[in-house]
Amino acid sequence: MSVLIFLIVLYILLGLSMMKLFEKAGVPGWKALVPGVAAVEWCKIIGRKPQYALWLLFPVVNIFIYAGMCVDMVRSFAKHSFWQSALAVIYAPIPFYLIGKEIGDKYQGPILEKERSYHKQYAEAMEKKDKAALMKLDKEFGYMKKSQTREWTESIVFAVFAAAFIRMFLIEAYVIPTSSMEGTLKVGDYLFVSKAHYGMRMPMTVLQFPLLHNQLPFGNKESYLKEPSLPYFRLPALEKIDNNDPVVFNWPVGDSVIITPERSYDIGTIRRQSGGAIPPRLNILDRPIDKKDHYIKRCVGLPGDSLAIRDGQVYINGKAAQNPTHIQFSYYITPPNNAALNKMKLDELGVSMYDIITPANGPGYYNLNQEQIKKIEAAIPGVKVERRKRGPEGGYLFPFDLSISGKWTVDDYGTIYIPKKGVTTPLTLANLPYYERIISVYEGNQLAVRDGKIFINNQEAGSYTFKQDYYWMMGDNRHNSEDSRFWGYVPEDHIVGKPLFIWFSTKAGNMGQGINWNRIFTSATKL
Repeated sequence: MSVLIFLIVLYILLGLSMMKLFEKAGVPGWKALVPGVAAVEWCKIIGRKPQYALWLLFPVVNIFIYAGMCVDMVRSFAKHSFWQSALAVIYAPIPFYLIGKEIGDKYQGPILEKERSYHKQYAEAMEKKDKAALMKLDKEFGYMKKSQTREWTESIVFAVFAAAFIRMFLIEAYVIPTSSMEGTLKVGDYLFVSKAHYGMRMPMTVLQFPLLHNQLPFGNKESYLKEPSLPYFRLPALEKIDNNDPVVFNWPVGDSVIITPERSYDIGTIRRQSGGAIPPRLNILDRPIDKKDHYIKRCVGLPGDSLAIRDGQVYINGKAAQNPTHIQFSYYITPPNNAALNKMKLDELGVSMYDIITPANGPGYYNLNQEQIKKIEAAIPGVKVERRKRGPEGGYLFPFDLSISGKWTVDDYGTIYIPKKGVTTPLTLANLPYYERIISVYEGNQLAVRDGKIFINNQEAGSYTFKQDYYWMMGDNRHNSEDSRFWGYVPEDHIVGKPLFIWFSTKAGNMGQGINWNRIFTSATKL
């Protein structure tokens, strides 16, 4: 609703600022205020066919059409400088109002018709080698000729503008930095991700450096300003998220983070590691939703599902879920007669450096899928491959309450309910840890517990109705994935898009080690 109000106000300001321009062009000013009529008359004023206005109905495309029409409008009133065109794109009501107010600014006729006439006459004069005609054209239409510097500047600006909007609304390139989705998506895979499939999310952070996500490439500075900002709004989806779909999303707990050269840490993890206190002198960054780090995992639980994990097997609503083909767990590999393992041999069998874990204490283990295990057993007769048993994670598993998850492990977890929009749940002190962050952070309420009672927005609450859908995401590398088991639900407003295909892939994320030619142009959504 807030976005709709913003657009209505913007349209009214645009219409009011165009009334005088319409009158100067011989069009009744009231037509600038009538939806549809205004767009058609605008097209006529700049020299476009009336049906060109239909392009304004197409999302994303209409942004480019609108920008071009704004530039052509000021040019039709003899405003040809680079900065006049730039201001028209940035905020058209300002130059439109100034032109309408200035008595000396006259309508020069449809600029696009003049350009077509100029190019036609110029081509004819060149063909006839008529120098006099060329000189006359240069004198009459000299403002249409641009310096090489301006040509380059406008080309670069347009290219950045176009790339930024394509990246913002349609398709963005991502690279897999960690092994949490091995062996489905590997470290070094470059993906194209569609932002339209699950509904185009309109940008919430307005002022940002083009083509960068959240940090500048130098100085460890953020690449955006948090204000002004727009509320969350998403266009209708082309398809819904299904069980086992790989999904790109913003890290839910990435709103307050500590940035290190290796990775980002959320404040909750830091607090739990330090016994409840936050160490001093830490630079804590507060990031908006669309500037949180990007993660890619597999959606294993949908809104309204009940999820449990038993001995590594995910159960949805009491039924065993389909496992990814290349699902991985940690295994100890013991060669016959306790011989040393041949690391080169393992590499030939598809066990990469990211699959080998060497802890400070205890024996090393390997993250393997069933295909790799079969190859190892066939290549090393008598080898013993045993699955590693994970113990309780204490307070590190969601919902971080020892009375609930104190004995849970990454292999034996839950049962847990995944909230669905519009569903009302009873709210007690016993189940509050599941929904505390949803109520206070994701859905923006004031939550407090006083005298054993729960208060939401200063009203005592015995139940809560969820305002949006939530999802449960897990990596295919089940023993080496930081996912919903460690930070909980993924809200709908954090969903970014659907991976489409791998357009490039390097071995172990290092070009020096070679290219995975067999992975290029393969699907990123395979199970």
